[in-house]
Amino acid sequence: MPSRPRLLRAGDLVRFDGRLHTVAALEGTAVRLVDEGQSASVVMLAHLLSSTGFEVVTPASVRTVVPPVGALEGLPARAVERAEWWQRHLVEMLTGRPLDDPHGPVKPEYDPAVWSLRQRELAKAAELAAAGTAVSLTVLQDMRARFEREGVLGLVDPRLRTVSDGTGRTDRRAVEALRKIVDEQTDRSTVSAQVLRRRMERLLAAEHGPGVVPLPSRATFYRLLSAVSSGRHTLGSARTRRSLAKQPDGMFGQLTAARPGEVMEIDSTPLDVLVVHDDGTVDTVELTGIVDIATRTLAAAVLRPSTKAVDAALLLARAMTPEPMRPGWADALRMSRSVLPHASLMALDERLAQAAAVPVIVPETIVCDRGKAYISDTFRSACQSLGISFQPAHPDTPTDKPHIEKTLGSVATMFVQHLPGYKGRSTEHRGTDPAAEALWTIHQLQELLQEWIVQWQNRPHAGLRDPLMPGKALTPNEKYAALVAAAGHVPVALSPDEYIELLPRHWRTINSYGIRINHRTYDSTELNPFRRQPSGMGPDGRSWEVHYDPYDISRVWVRNHRQGGWITAVWRHLRTAPTPMGELVWDHARRILARRGTDPVSEEEIAQAALALLDRASDGPQESAAMPAEPKRGSRRDRKVAARTRTTSAPDRPRTPPDAPESGKDDTGEGADNELADVIPLEIFDARKEAERWW
Repeated sequence: MPSRPRLLRAGDLVRFDGRLHTVAALEGTAVRLVDEGQSASVVMLAHLLSSTGFEVVTPASVRTVVPPVGALEGLPARAVERAEWWQRHLVEMLTGRPLDDPHGPVKPEYDPAVWSLRQRELAKAAELAAAGTAVSLTVLQDMRARFEREGVLGLVDPRLRTVSDGTGRTDRRAVEALRKIVDEQTDRSTVSAQVLRRRMERLLAAEHGPGVVPLPSRATFYRLLSAVSSGRHTLGSARTRRSLAKQPDGMFGQLTAARPGEVMEIDSTPLDVLVVHDDGTVDTVELTGIVDIATRTLAAAVLRPSTKAVDAALLLARAMTPEPMRPGWADALRMSRSVLPHASLMALDERLAQAAAVPVIVPETIVCDRGKAYISDTFRSACQSLGISFQPAHPDTPTDKPHIEKTLGSVATMFVQHLPGYKGRSTEHRGTDPAAEALWTIHQLQELLQEWIVQWQNRPHAGLRDPLMPGKALTPNEKYAALVAAAGHVPVALSPDEYIELLPRHWRTINSYGIRINHRTYDSTELNPFRRQPSGMGPDGRSWEVHYDPYDISRVWVRNHRQGGWITAVWRHLRTAPTPMGELVWDHARRILARRGTDPVSEEEIAQAALALLDRASDGPQESAAMPAEPKRGSRRDRKVAARTRTTSAPDRPRTPPDAPESGKDDTGEGADNELADVIPLEIFDARKEAERWW
């Protein structure tokens, strides 16, 4: 592009507002212009220089050419030397001064004030001819035009400036065939270069016929493959190759959130750490988290054996309720000791007096992938009830939610790698026996994770920088305090009743015996006025809205359509089945009994079968001669059901206490001395006695 002058002087010819003007005078920050019709005007200098289409069209003979730095790097030395030779002569011809002395005296034969451009070109051609380098006037004018248009790089042979794609003189048909093979390799397993070479040969033979296209040699093929597959990880990790293929081809977009909760992202990922589940099995867990883009706050995170739709829905409630301080946590982790606006928040919710330093954030928009847990009706209805805009990402596009992907990756590197039982991200990075280490239980690990999240909130984040102070990174809590003051609103935490709203719901009639859900009967004295009465709501006008927790089926909540609020109904067999039980284990027990030919079965039979399943999975391997037909240990499905049920059996969120007689506690003599089994010692092996038995 044409070089710009260092100075704008009086007498320069400029193009402004689509017309040619002459600079008549410069007065401070104002420029007086005179157009071709001799009409004068005054324009502010800043407006003139920033106007679209502004151009200095003063002849190049009075312009100073600025050589670009590094424009000739990487070119052949002979071509660079030739371009610099031309630059010295052209600058001298255009300005009248040598290149290395721009403020020196003007050579008389090249003085722009005396001689025209053509006269100076003739003088330079004569000078070069006298020095033994004959250059025609046409060549000199062409080099001068290229120099004015492109600078010193325009003086280099265009053939040397062409960037090679690395394929050289290989037949274009072979190159295109190899590109197609590399594209198809994105979703396939990694193979060697020889396999790709054979695929290319077969593709060329199929498209053009055998022997029609000349094949590159072995060495040439390797160079060709390196050029075609550059940056695509074709011969490397298949996982990395697929990840790179999902990145957009153009420039990355950027979403800027101006207030907490404006945009939040949710996702799940398996953690590469072994934990002890409640049934004694050792296995990995899944982490589900939700992060706020504006503050990078990890608002909530839960560990589960596997993520379900209700986990994602309840995660919203955890983000919108205060995180209580746990026994043993440092006092510095309290919200009252942090930079969060604790005083103003306390006026809205007294629970924050004993809360940890994690802000309560109300989501406005949730971005998630298209996993079953997130596109389910349970999660979508939870977003709708809270007034949250539900925004699923594009299919197979992780770049639509990069913040949660990065945050969950940070948990894996900054937290999980420090834990015993860390098994590495692949078998290549795995230790000899990570399961032999002293492992945490899933409940203990959840408590450690909660404490680590509070500390995460006070750690400077590289993505949180003030535009006016880019050298200082803010913590999520500092960013939250700053944005809350700027946004002009304070989020209000969920109440226990609002928490119940997020639970799954059914429509059921209230009969004389209570409410029946999945062969379970729930009842309460508060239901007496509504038995056999229509609710006036729901699809048929007779059913009542019932919410239940799939991980604790001991009680349900019935919406009181008459006076408002909730009625807590307790499971009828809660006294006989004190072990917390979930929907998953209940359905699994029904399927077991169905296979035995006892379906339909009674509610009590299902309860007893479910309890037997939990006991068998929790007790581990047992030897029993009385029941040879039953397995010594539950199946893998049984153990997974038991692990998930026990993992989620202890609710840690606010709930409305049941207004019913206290459920019976387990009176099996917990803490009492148990009888010890008889010890049967093993005999010492005696080779002589063993030999006598043979005879």
